[in-house]
Amino acid sequence: MSRTSPVSRLSRPLSARAGRGFTLIELLIVLAIIAALGGLVTVAVLGRKKEATAKFAEVDMGTIKEAMRLFFLSYERFPTEEEGIDVLWNKEKLSPDADAAKWKKFLEEPMPNDRWGTPWGYRQMSEHGDEDTYDLWSAGPDKQEGTDDDIKNWKDDTEGLGADGTGPAGDSGASKGSGG
Repeated sequence: MSRTSPVSRLSRPLSARAGRGFTLIELLIVLAIIAALGGLVTVAVLGRKKEATAKFAEVDMGTIKEAMRLFFLSYERFPTEEEGIDVLWNKEKLSPDADAAKWKKFLEEPMPNDRWGTPWGYRQMSEHGDEDTYDLWSAGPDKQEGTDDDIKNWKDDTEGLGADGTGPAGDSGASKGSGG
């Protein structure tokens, strides 16, 4: 029986270990780190997706508002509540007493619902400011009217007001987009 030197005994387990690969504990630690990073990325992406959907809804509202402005220029009024915003893309919704010859597609693509699948809210005469304009709103992601996530074309009395009662830039509280 031959005896190995102390140097060869120390070097053999290291070389044997190097060819063996990872231990179960090491693999579990790596998987836990990947899962944690994946969770952080998912939370960040989902948060951004919600923000992006809300921004797209604001853009959609801007498109509808522009179509409403064009309708107003043609008819010198906003659509009636019976016509609703459907009249912007559907001539059949036009009131019978309106001049049908003036009608054109004010919106090329129908937009009956907001980004969350809820019908847009519309009122011909605004209850939130100038009575010569209209109210247009989306109930937002929670699909409940009157909550903080609503997207609307008017500004509440307390939104964005400074201590002096004016908006952030000294304006008088103009909304994100006024009705007309």
